[in-house]
Parts: sequence; C-alpha cells; structure tokens
Amino acid sequence: MGDTDTLEHFISEDTLKLLFEASNSSNLESSLEILIENSKSAVSRSDLASKRVLPAVLEIIHLVPHTTQQHLLSLSLKLLRNLCAGEIANQNLFVKLKGVGIVSNILRLEAGSSVPDLGLVRVGLQVLANVSLAGKEHQHAIWQELYPDGFVSLARLRSKETCDPLCMIIYTCHGNSEGDKKLSSDNGWPIIAEIVRTASLCGFGEDWLRLILSKICLEESQLPLLFPQLCFGREATEFRDYQFSSEQAFLFQILEEISNEHITDINITSDVALYVFETFRMSMGVIEHSPRAKSGIPTGSAAIDVLGYTLNILKDICAQDSARGGSKGDAEDVVDVLLSNGLIELLLSLLRDLEPPAIIRKSVKQTENQGQVARLSKPCPYKGFRRDIVAVIGNCVYRRKHAQDEIRRKNGILLLLQQCVTDEDNPYLREWGIWSVRNMLEGNEENQRVVAELEVQGPVDVPEIYALGLRVEVDEKTRRAKLVNVP
Repeated sequence: MGDTDTLEHFISEDTLKLLFEASNSSNLESSLEILIENSKSAVSRSDLASKRVLPAVLEIIHLVPHTTQQHLLSLSLKLLRNLCAGEIANQNLFVKLKGVGIVSNILRLEAGSSVPDLGLVRVGLQVLANVSLAGKEHQHAIWQELYPDGFVSLARLRSKETCDPLCMIIYTCHGNSEGDKKLSSDNGWPIIAEIVRTASLCGFGEDWLRLILSKICLEESQLPLLFPQLCFGREATEFRDYQFSSEQAFLFQILEEISNEHITDINITSDVALYVFETFRMSMGVIEHSPRAKSGIPTGSAAIDVLGYTLNILKDICAQDSARGGSKGDAEDVVDVLLSNGLIELLLSLLRDLEPPAIIRKSVKQTENQGQVARLSKPCPYKGFRRDIVAVIGNCVYRRKHAQDEIRRKNGILLLLQQCVTDEDNPYLREWGIWSVRNMLEGNEENQRVVAELEVQGPVDVPEIYALGLRVEVDEKTRRAKLVNVP
C-alpha cells in the first residue's frame, strides 16, 4: 500500500477524484479492482465511458514506473481492456488519446526484457485486440505502430498465452495493410514465421492462427513463399531431398486440419496444390530409410510428418468435387492439374513398392522368389500411409473417366483390389479400398471388363467388392472371374 500511496502524489487530484468517485473508494489500488469488476457489464462500461474513466486510466499507465509498479500497471491494463470491450466511445477515445502508442511501448519493453512478464503482455495485447474490433481507423493505428518490428518481437515470446491475442490482432488488422506493409511481403514473413515457431513449441488455444494461415497460405496462395521461411537456420534457403524442420511439419499439420474441416468452403488453387504435391514428392526420400511404423502421424520425425500431412491435403483437394455433390468447377480443374503432373502414376508406384498388407503377407506361401520381393519391399513409414495413398486415388478417380482409365492403363486395377482388406497397420484400409474400387468401376465398362476377366490370384480377397453391390463368380474350370449384380 505504501508504494501505491507514494505514487498517488504523481497523479493529478482530478484523476484520483474521478476514480474514487466512480468506484466509491478512497484508495487507488482498491478503486482499480472495483472498476475492473464493474466494467465487465456493457451497461457499466457505457456509464464509465460517460464519466471519462478511460483518460484517467491512460494517465496512470503513462505515469507508473514500469520497473517498480507492475502490479498497479497490470490492474490499469485490465481495466483498460474491459473498458474497450465493445464500447465504441472508449475505443474511439483510446485512439484519440494515443493509447495505442502508450500500450505498445509497454509491450516493447516487456518483449525486450530478459525476463518478460507474460501476463502483463497478454493483457496489453488484449487491450489492442478489443480496440481493433472497432473499425478500420483503429486497426490502421495499431498496424502502423507495431508493424513489423513490434509484431516480430512479440511473436518471439515463446508463450501460448501471448500467441493467441497477438494472432487475433494480426488477423483483424492486416486486411488494412497495403504494399510493403502486408504480411505477405519481405517485412511481413518474419512475423508469420515467428508465430508459427512459437505455436509449434508452445501450442495455441484459439482459432486465430488457423484463420491467418488459411487466408495467407490457401486463400492468397502464399504457401510457396512462407514454407521456405521455416527451414533450418531460419533462412529462406532451398531445402533438398527430404530434410524438413519441425516448424515446416507443424505448418502442414495446421493446413491439413484446415483443409479437412473446411473441405466444402475452401478453394485451393492449382498453384498451392502443385506445391503440396511437389513437397510430397520431395519428402518421399524418407521412405527409403524409415523403419516399420510404430504410430500414425505425428510421429516425431519432421520428414515423415511432412510426407503424411501433404498426402492428406492431397486427399482433401481431390475430395472437394465429391464433397460438393459432384459439381464441376475449380475443384475439378485442380485435380486435373494434379493428374496431368503424374499423381496417379506416382501413387501406384508407391503402392507397388510397399510390402503387401499384413493379412496378405501372412497368407502367402513364401517361395524363394517371393521372399526376395518381400525383402525389397518397403514398410509403411507411419501407420495409415497405405490407407492414405488409397484414399487419394479413390477421391481423384471419383466420376473422372480419364482418371479411371489411367488406373487401367497403368495396370493398377488388381493392385487396388488388393487394398480391399483389413490391415492392422492401416486402419480403415478396407473401407477406403472399397471406395476406391467403386469409383474406379463406376460407369467404366472397360474397367469392369478387366475385373471380370481377372484370374483369381493367391490370397487376393476379391469378394470384398460385394460392398459395391457386385459379386465375383469364378468358373471352376477356367479359374476366370466375372462380375454379376447382387440381387
């Protein structure tokens, strides 16, 4: 109390009187605590705005010695945060009285401290976040004050509690930026890169980071520019082979979640789709060196995680058409671009290189030659890898005859039939296999004829396609199979 009483000598009598009367208190600290509680309701905020409490709080923040009165400073910022929560009169007054600069200076001092008060930073960011919701003028004032260096220093605070409000401010304000003040610029990339690094280390609780990455990477097609910023050494150098950083894997994890959750809402451009495909292609080198999978993604290996997340994003891209009820448009064009760049050929090649599903491996009689093939086959780098490959194929051949035909031309029909089995290392492989075979055969007489003429081979569980409404009948003499409709 003594320090607070001493501080009151530096604050004008009018300011103290205003606060004491508004709170019905005679002590500065108690007055702030009472007003914080009162300002939680919209009616009280409006009343306090009419009494001009906000200028008094800004005066205290301006006068408080930053190094010795952090408790009083924290109380003042909390009251300021509440006052600016949806109350336009206070939000306007905050900007008019240079409140953005006052609060930003506190944030800069803390961000530059060797032991920053993260709680104080969080409340200060919440003040600016509430003000940013008032409109373009308020957003512009915040952006001009903190972009880019202020945002970078705050993003480098490895804290979940500061990352969320910072992302809210950036997402809300960056739409008013122009030219070299945009996030997708040379000055802006370090901000996003540091935020991704912080979130990958500390996590995040709210959706603001997802909104930022969705807008920049997917809607604005800036993924090819952001991804290299997260490579090793924090330098935008060209990565090679399958060397990826944990931050790059984390970025693709978030983008995969976005593409999966908003499959009908987001149109991923062909540029982004091709970049994802190329990254997937580059990550394939890890398959040569990975041991048998012990878990699904994330695995803890950045390269394997990039492999899995890019594959799943491709699955979502190829599913856009079917998720929208088969409508033709941009989604189909993007898939066609992927197909023309060798998507199916690459996926079929991967499937052939993998060792057979466990149920087939266990049932095949190992001749010497078959044993050699098994030794040359590669295990799945993560649990679910085979399933994800089959899922991408199944989605991209949905009502696309030219894709169905390519499966036949690449001798992939029997290979897909072999995926219609249960596999302990690939949950839901059977379901995705059936989906893929159904799509491969739908409306395609040539593919149906090939299946009907297939000789039943070894342990391939062809009757699994009963789920498609079809049945395989086998001639006992010729051992040839044909498809007939199930009554």
